[in-house]
Amino acid sequence: MTADLNKYSVRTDLALEAREMAQPDIHVPLPGVEEHVENAAGIRVTNLNVYNEEGSRAMGRVQGRYLTLEVPGLRKKDSDLQDRVATKFAQLFEKYLIESGVKSTDKVLIVGLGNWNVTPDALGPMVVENILVTRHYFELVPEQVSPGYRQVSAVAPGVLGTTGIESSEIVHAIVEKTRPDVIIAIDALASKALERVNTTIQVADIGIHPGSGIGNKRKGLTKEILGIPCIAVGVPTVCYASTIVNNAIELMKEHFKHENVKSRDVIGLLDEVSEQERLQLVKEVLEPLGHDVIVTPKEVDEFIEDMANIIASGLNAALHEAVDTNNVAAYTH
Repeated sequence: MTADLNKYSVRTDLALEAREMAQPDIHVPLPGVEEHVENAAGIRVTNLNVYNEEGSRAMGRVQGRYLTLEVPGLRKKDSDLQDRVATKFAQLFEKYLIESGVKSTDKVLIVGLGNWNVTPDALGPMVVENILVTRHYFELVPEQVSPGYRQVSAVAPGVLGTTGIESSEIVHAIVEKTRPDVIIAIDALASKALERVNTTIQVADIGIHPGSGIGNKRKGLTKEILGIPCIAVGVPTVCYASTIVNNAIELMKEHFKHENVKSRDVIGLLDEVSEQERLQLVKEVLEPLGHDVIVTPKEVDEFIEDMANIIASGLNAALHEAVDTNNVAAYTH
């Protein structure tokens, strides 16, 4: 009997990491996937377009457009860099909206998913707190609204454990009542690499499934379910312990390859064990704890606040023409 190792695959919500696992050599194109990478002033921007079923199967991701910003320097608490990231994100997201067919007059509902009582999961609610909401002005005093603003509303629906209601059910009811043209959903994600935790932003036009980052299967926020386009914005805030241990084994294996013959003979045995099998062994070790531990940096409080400010100010600039996307610094802090 052959064991099913699919459940032991590396857990990640980032399309960029899924592409790396499907084809580690970035210079080798992946069938069905278009990729463009650019680096500027410490910000690495990757555009992935999974345009057919072949690419979807290879990456294990739904067909769609994935935009990723990687900024390792954010860990240094550099306020100037944070301003540059917010500005870059605003410019890219404005372009992303245009390419997605979103018009400057379209009404937007921003949904901050997550649990505000759990810091690594509080990104969505924290972004909502800093969003420039305008729908009530259009409803109550439309003649006083200055040019350059659109109708924007925002909500943080909470999580099933605290409300007893699925987030998608709450959002669906709001959509039926307020009739927005597009949804932007903000959520915390999981990464397979600690260096990307709290330093990476992913945008995708495929919608989002609340709780998927920690393995919970929830009814999603997608165009098929809600009837309107749903753009997902996420930041990885956690990493699985089993993934960290597996990565440590891989690093140790590479290190000892350059040591003496005996160490190469011992570590060489690991070459015969697949990554899924290593993950299976690691998870079996962690099983007595009851589950696979989810890890987040100890400075997560500061990181979450910084990332929420960057995303909120970037969204404000991208959504409202009156806010200059080339000068987002004034709205970042």
